[in-house]
Amino acid sequence: MVWQLFSVLFSGVPMIARKALSALLPVATAAAILSLPAPAEASEQDKKFFNKVEGAWSGPGEIVAGKYKGTRFTCNFTGMTAKDKVGMTLDGGCRVGLFTQKMSANVELAGRKGYRGTFMDGAVGEGLDVIGGQVNGRKVTLTLNRNQLNGAMLASLPDDDTLHVTVSVKVDKQMVPVIGMNLKRVDASAIGAIAGK
Repeated sequence: MVWQLFSVLFSGVPMIARKALSALLPVATAAAILSLPAPAEASEQDKKFFNKVEGAWSGPGEIVAGKYKGTRFTCNFTGMTAKDKVGMTLDGGCRVGLFTQKMSANVELAGRKGYRGTFMDGAVGEGLDVIGGQVNGRKVTLTLNRNQLNGAMLASLPDDDTLHVTVSVKVDKQMVPVIGMNLKRVDASAIGAIAGK
């Protein structure tokens, strides 16, 4: 259900943008996302960021543009990293009312090609491909692509127990946010930190 909404939203954004989305404020900081260079090699900073995403996350999300603007959902994800790779996997699902849709994303450093991965089953299926990315402090920006559609996912960790995720698409020459999620850590490390206070 949720992914069907996402799929319709993504496929309809260019048409919607010329009408409804033209009223949205430009997102100047996101406009440069697609021009970010891919990292030539993984730094310790990259590994530290992805390690902080490990664990269980839960929280609300909302579609903020397009036909389904205002649709709210709740997501539960588990973040994982591989010992021999630089990157991460988020696996779980999102719920709208009584309907739950499995969702996943994975990304890893692919040598000189930079970061590569998929959102859902990638562009060969009904998802999107990750074709680039860069870690900057407590944020990672991933470049998304599906056929003629270009976009980006920004994931940031304002603190160790909060994960904000925004998915934007490129419309004309600007980035338009379409999905936002605000997740909180719900695994043992968060519970232990609370108990220790």
